[in-house]
Amino acid sequence: MKKLIVLLIVVLPIVISAQAHFGSVKVGMFSPGATSAGFIIGYEGGWNIDDNFIVGWSADWFNKNYVDQKLVAEFNDFYGPNSTLNELRAKTNLHAIPLMGSVTGSWPIAPRARAFVTGAAGIEVLLIFYRNYENPSNDEFQGAFDFAWRLGGGVAYELGRRSDAFVEIDYHYSQPSWEYNVTDSVTGKKKVFERKYDMSGIMMRAGFRFYF
Repeated sequence: MKKLIVLLIVVLPIVISAQAHFGSVKVGMFSPGATSAGFIIGYEGGWNIDDNFIVGWSADWFNKNYVDQKLVAEFNDFYGPNSTLNELRAKTNLHAIPLMGSVTGSWPIAPRARAFVTGAAGIEVLLIFYRNYENPSNDEFQGAFDFAWRLGGGVAYELGRRSDAFVEIDYHYSQPSWEYNVTDSVTGKKKVFERKYDMSGIMMRAGFRFYF
């Protein structure tokens, strides 16, 4: 077994490096559960194993400024209603960066068109700028991580010998979270709040893929 693992480690990079490379740029809309829909941009790179199968990696970026209404409700329930101040306390600037490995299979449906299905798994990185409870005019920073997976499909159209245009729709899943302590300066009440960010939702994107 150890010899087999060593052989795979040595041979797999050689096999992959011998394949044609590709790069894709994708733009579109993402609608996660934690926020309203917004713009998402991404890059995917990888290798063609054959005409019908590719493996790759991807990095995306999604940014949203919003008020966490769930957190507002928790503040109101625990410390008493003060919607204007608590909405300020719950303001959030969220940067989501999924980093994933993927596999994609495709098949021809017309002379220059192919349908494809794709699956991916990796890690969701959140960069979170949130408001300090005691002084809500100040920003605090926190990072959060979680396992992420994605399933989807679409249609690609051959523009040239080394380029495609495509549209795709994906379901993305991850739920990063973290906890922080709050002490009310007036009442002295203390509570641990969990900030869970439901980044699961639908992505609809279009893009271009180039082979080299």
